[in-house]
Amino acid sequence: MEENKLPFEEEVPNLSTDEAPLADDSDSVDSIKNKMQEENDELRDKYVRLLAEFDNFKRRTAKERIELHQTAGKEMIIALLDVMDDCDRAENEIKKSEPKESNEGTLLVFNKLRNLLLQKGVQEMESLNTEFDPEKHEAISIVDTPDEMKEKVIEVLQKGYYLNEKLIRFAKVIVGK
Repeated sequence: MEENKLPFEEEVPNLSTDEAPLADDSDSVDSIKNKMQEENDELRDKYVRLLAEFDNFKRRTAKERIELHQTAGKEMIIALLDVMDDCDRAENEIKKSEPKESNEGTLLVFNKLRNLLLQKGVQEMESLNTEFDPEKHEAISIVDTPDEMKEKVIEVLQKGYYLNEKLIRFAKVIVGK
């Protein structure tokens, strides 16, 4: 009769309830359950850490993107500061000379440049008669002054500037001693 059996048929042992292995070994079930719980806790911890790391990454890149946008033209603006210094010197000379109608157009151009830089976030640093701060000022010279002007800026040789509240150029000053 064995010849009538198909090749994929196997003999399945007839297990009655009396002969079947019982899983009443509670220690092995508890140990498996504990292992599964530990693995679950470990995976949950990894997930929470990964989620926190991703949130930090998103915040950091968003902040960097904003800073990059705010200071995108920083090099160009720094180059324009020298032009602005020249405009200030020219404006002072124009104000000293006789008023002419042609000078009004020049002054309008200077004001337009100043306003453009203000719109881009450039702010002039107020230094005259303030306390000398080596983090904002570059002392070119130190001169003797009365007591009330000691350690104060008595003259500004070159203005300092901020771009979006970040220092982009130190003010070159003369300090009282």
